[in-house]
Formats: sequence, structure tokens, C-alpha cells
Amino acid sequence: MTAELERSVVVVTGANGGLGSAITAHLAALGATVVAHCRIGDEPVAGAMSTVVADLGDPAAPEEIIAEAVKSHGRVDGLVNCAGVQPVVPFGQISNAEWQEMLDVNLTAAHRLTQCAAMAMADQGSGSIVHIASIEGTQPAIGHAHYAVSKAALIMHAKASALELGPSGIRVNAVSPGLIDRPGLNVQWPEGVANWVSRAPLGRLGTGEDVAKACAYLLSDAASFVTGTNLIVDGGMSTCSPW
Repeated sequence: MTAELERSVVVVTGANGGLGSAITAHLAALGATVVAHCRIGDEPVAGAMSTVVADLGDPAAPEEIIAEAVKSHGRVDGLVNCAGVQPVVPFGQISNAEWQEMLDVNLTAAHRLTQCAAMAMADQGSGSIVHIASIEGTQPAIGHAHYAVSKAALIMHAKASALELGPSGIRVNAVSPGLIDRPGLNVQWPEGVANWVSRAPLGRLGTGEDVAKACAYLLSDAASFVTGTNLIVDGGMSTCSPW
């Protein structure tokens, strides 16, 4: 897998977040040339070969990000749509602006990035795109209605775009993480962490590296016959009965 990724230029959006930074570091360690997208004001991302600063709420940002990657490195072989927002708002209190922001960042930006990356990839006849979705795309949580809807749509987007981009040699897949550990999570949500660890068959939270390894697989030639799928990375939690 290392040798395959050493030949790859991969764009990672939201590269300064917990998952984004883990994905960037892992792909760079495998030899990929990583172009990291960051928000305005973010610090540089460790492991990235180059950085593109852009606000994904800006409709022009996706085209600018892909164009900068091609300009700097001559091609784009992979894209990881990792950027996203996850506010907690009760269903009845979600404003129009909050709903629209969720869709703009979590779904529309990924759609436009996929379109722009696919145009660059079509010229070389190959490419791999990975959406970071969520297990909430199939099982919503309280206060996350707009987030769950955006992730469900992202899973279907992977399938729909895989169907139409396959003839150009471009694969599109989604990765749906479960509960991923982060600094302070056990203090902020001790009951949720305890419940997850007690119920998940593998008995632990996920890590950024768990998600990064899934992305590396889907980006590599090891997954050359895998497209339109949703790879669930949740330690088996989705196998648990709700009753």
C-alpha cells in the first residue's frame, strides 16, 4: 500500500480537525503528497506537503482548492471530504440559517469538491474520492437531526457519484465512523463514553488512526474494485440490538 500511495497526490479537507489531522498524518506517513485544506486562521497541518486556506461556505472554494492542488503538484489522485460541522440543536429549534449552514458545509461543498476533483481525475483516467460520513447517517441522535440528514445524503452521494464516475475510472466511497475519542471527551460526556465502551463488541472508542487506515485502503489500489460503498468504522456498534 505504501508504494501505491507514494505516487498519489491527495487533497484532505478539514485537515486541521481531529479526524482530518489524523488522516493527513497517516497518508503522509504512507508516502502520499497531501494537500491540506484549512479554514482561515487555522495553524499549518503536520505532514501536509502544501496547504490551501478556504472557507467552504464560499461557493468558489471547492474549485479553488482543487485548482491549487493541480497547480502545485500537477495532478489530483485522491480526495478525502473530511470537513464538517456538528452542532447540537433540538429538532424544533433548528433555524433556517443553521439548517442551510449544515448542508452547505457537510454536503454541498463535498458535492462541488467531488465534481471539481473528478474533472481533474478524468484527464488521467483514474482517481479515488472518500466522503467522511457517520453512523448517524443511518441512525440519528437527539439534537443532531440536521447533521444526521447531511451525513445520510453524503452516503447516498457516494453511491450516486460512483455510478456516474465509474466509467471515467473514478471510485467514490464513504467511511462512517462511530464514536471517535478526542481530548477531554471522557470528561465532557462520561455517560456516553461509558455506554459506548460497555456495548461496542470491540470494547473501546475509535481513534483518528482507525478512520485514517480505512481512508488509506479506499484510496489505494487495494480497493481497486470497491466503489459506491459505505465502510462502517464503529467497533461493531451497528451490530448491537436497540432493544
